[in-house]
Amino acid sequence: MILPILAIAPSKQRGRGVFATEAIEAQTILEISPVLVFSMEDRKKAEETLLYNYIFEWGEGHELGALGLGYISIYNHSYQPNCSYQMDFDNELMTITAIHDIAVGEELFINYNADPEDQSPIWFEAE
Repeated sequence: MILPILAIAPSKQRGRGVFATEAIEAQTILEISPVLVFSMEDRKKAEETLLYNYIFEWGEGHELGALGLGYISIYNHSYQPNCSYQMDFDNELMTITAIHDIAVGEELFINYNADPEDQSPIWFEAE
């Protein structure tokens, strides 16, 4: 499920991103999408390709990888995100939820560290 109020569009200095086409209230569930789960071996292979920038660590021990099938892998990173994501390991789903009100035309961001408050460095230089 992806709300029809989301669109993929060019993002300043970030390639593509997900944007709001209507105002969004905090706590709105924006997307629930399945993921493709990679074995540990397949994750290592994927990390040597372009997929590295689009997969998430998966599983309780983060040993697996997952590729979101909706817009999941297109959300850009921010240390001041306006959305969060939740992982459902049992059902192989990811959910994106607005954590602040979002204006029309605003880009939607998640913190790639999973916790919106986590300021730990990620694998590329980020703001």
